[in-house]
Amino acid sequence: MGRLSGRVGVVTGASSGIGAAIAEQLAGEGMAVLLAARRKDRLEELAARINAAGGTARAVQTDVTVENDVVCLFHAANNEFGRLDLLVNNAGFADPCPTDELPLERWNKIVAANLTSAFLCSREALRLMKPQKRGRIINIASISAKMPRPDAIGYTSTKFALEGMTRQLALDGRPFGVTASMIHPGSTATELAPRMHERPANDTMQAREVASIALLMACLPDTTNLLEATILPIDQPFLGRG
Repeated sequence: MGRLSGRVGVVTGASSGIGAAIAEQLAGEGMAVLLAARRKDRLEELAARINAAGGTARAVQTDVTVENDVVCLFHAANNEFGRLDLLVNNAGFADPCPTDELPLERWNKIVAANLTSAFLCSREALRLMKPQKRGRIINIASISAKMPRPDAIGYTSTKFALEGMTRQLALDGRPFGVTASMIHPGSTATELAPRMHERPANDTMQAREVASIALLMACLPDTTNLLEATILPIDQPFLGRG
């Protein structure tokens, strides 16, 4: 019996990277996990791996920027398991571009993937969690919500906004025993930033290390919330004046 046995979670952006690592660690502690992303083949491979290891996972192909897809995802959770204990909003992407060269179409795509998706999923999660009088939402933000990088206005703006959304969710969910948290990862070796794999070990993290913080949050008692956590490689040029 794991620490999360009998509980049910949804992880978005679960087809690779941090999302996949979070899903595996949650399932390893006994949580039944619905895996949501657009790449069905990758989701099915992950679900098969989790199930073969003795966990419980279901692949639900979902475009989290499409309202009907999101509604169907949470209906699937409720129909199969009759409850929802955890939502991890991990879906999103970075699209570096100088501000004066960024087309509106690309801006809207970034906002939809990084922010609107989190709103849609959180709204549907709350609709299931409020009657239960319990539940937890974890948003994967970024250190870009603390300090911007050059030529990243879309990513930076949405991650700052996601921090505000997290605080609002924690406030609105409080009367119903529902809370929200955020994780701000630094440089992490994922498909979002493929060249990170070339960096020295002290200058980048692995997805499983970020996932361990999500697992810590998920395993806290219902009466406790770790509102935010920043996790960095020790050589990340984020602290100090240089």
